[in-house]
Amino acid sequence: MEEKEFYSIGEVSKICNISKKALRFYDKIGIISPDKVCDDNNYRFYNRTTLLSLPVIKYYKQMGFKLEEMRALFEGNTYGIIERQFRRKIDELKELEANIHNSYTSVKDWYDLILEAQLVIENHVHEVAVKYIDATTYCFMEQDFNYNYRESIINIDWTNYLESIQNEITGPVLLNFPSFREKMNGDCKKVKIMQKPILEYKEEQVIKMGGYMVASCYHIGSPVNIYDAYEKICLWAETHGYKCTEECYERYVTDYWTTRNEEQFVTEVMIRVTRE
Repeated sequence: MEEKEFYSIGEVSKICNISKKALRFYDKIGIISPDKVCDDNNYRFYNRTTLLSLPVIKYYKQMGFKLEEMRALFEGNTYGIIERQFRRKIDELKELEANIHNSYTSVKDWYDLILEAQLVIENHVHEVAVKYIDATTYCFMEQDFNYNYRESIINIDWTNYLESIQNEITGPVLLNFPSFREKMNGDCKKVKIMQKPILEYKEEQVIKMGGYMVASCYHIGSPVNIYDAYEKICLWAETHGYKCTEECYERYVTDYWTTRNEEQFVTEVMIRVTRE
């Protein structure tokens, strides 16, 4: 950069890689003003010290400071003022980071469910398997159940409840039924809806699921016909020397949240099993 006493706005634009429009705007809002303005043609000129403020502005921008906040920083002439501005920005960015993390978690979990459903459908996975379920914490709510799957899964009362306890959830909807026999026979009247919480929770707001072996079977298609998966599990348990407990879970991998095509629905039925 050629050393001069003053630089025109065009020269500043080229030297500092910033548009003349931005320089005029900075002047308008009082962040950086020209050091000399010619009366006859209103040309703007900046000295070298003023030019050195532009890298500072770019760095403030990188840190997430808004232009109004930058003005306060430029005007601040004590460490106390500057410290408060940076502390406020740190708190703001921490909150933003947490929100982004929560959004990422929800999107990633949903994406993983879509991949899982694709693998199940493409590979025709419909046989019973026994597997260990890790102990996991879920928010939950007990409700009446009338075999209206759409309203049980896209659940207005559940959404309102989560808002009332100021929590957010991620992952698939789980429906927990007290008796798989009642569920198969169409006699089930109660259900717990469950999903994993993202935010902090109170102990009375959550329930544990897992830490044991289950017999698992994927069901492809409308949940109206899901009793087929239950029959497969019962037959498998009988022929392999396992005993089914009464409690059962339906884990909705893809459902009304994901697609309107019920043929693409994938649900995992899980019943806790023990050796006879």
